[in-house]
Amino acid sequence: MKNRALFIYALGYLAFLYVPVLFLPIFSFNNSQFIAFPLTGFTTRWYAGLGADAAMQHALGNSLKVGLVTALLSTMLGLTAAKAVTQYRLRGAAAMLGFISLPLFIPDIVLGISLLLLLGLLNLPLSLASVVVGHMLVCVPFSITVLIARFEGFDRNLEEASADLGESGWMTFWRVTAPLMMPGILASLLLTFITSFDEFLVAYFLSGTEATLPIYIWGQLRFPERLPTVLALGAIILTVSVALVIAAEMLRNLGVKKPMVGA
Repeated sequence: MKNRALFIYALGYLAFLYVPVLFLPIFSFNNSQFIAFPLTGFTTRWYAGLGADAAMQHALGNSLKVGLVTALLSTMLGLTAAKAVTQYRLRGAAAMLGFISLPLFIPDIVLGISLLLLLGLLNLPLSLASVVVGHMLVCVPFSITVLIARFEGFDRNLEEASADLGESGWMTFWRVTAPLMMPGILASLLLTFITSFDEFLVAYFLSGTEATLPIYIWGQLRFPERLPTVLALGAIILTVSVALVIAAEMLRNLGVKKPMVGA
């Protein structure tokens, strides 16, 4: 009875979270500018219109640039931090990790305004580079979390054996550590890319005249006639994001030993 009640609760919770999201792709195929039931017909013209939208394509390019650079830099920093925390005895490691994770608990609007004020005090221009810096504050903690979990099951004897055979620390990393950590590294790249690509508030304050895709979508919501196109774009982003999250989770668990039942 308890298991059945828990199952019903979980099912209702998931429905509350995800059923509203399903309306996005449904209405993106509706042959009407109005969001209402019943649907007037099936059409793909809203998707076709995206191919002729130069402003959208420019914003998409900006988001891809910011996301890729943020993912690479965040994963590099996360990899070194995770290795230091898990393989070396550092004083105050827990406090440092908590400090690094602090941006996750600060409201994005506060973080964006703070960074905007800082750039103004330093006389630095608003640009995509400043967006990358802002996104790294949020993405590095995600990267560290993923990579620490991967390092926890890492066999340090392999690195010691490589050193005993005469390899330098750098070559040991490339030939031993990096290949074994590659699933975690790829998972970190995917998750931090998604986080940066979808982030709005920090980019809104720091992007200047170079809009990212979430900022472009926000601007289009002012025009009712553009809403169906925005829904089509949102449906594409939703589909790609879900696929990348699933891929990241599969990569994160790749090669991880599962506990034996009854052990």
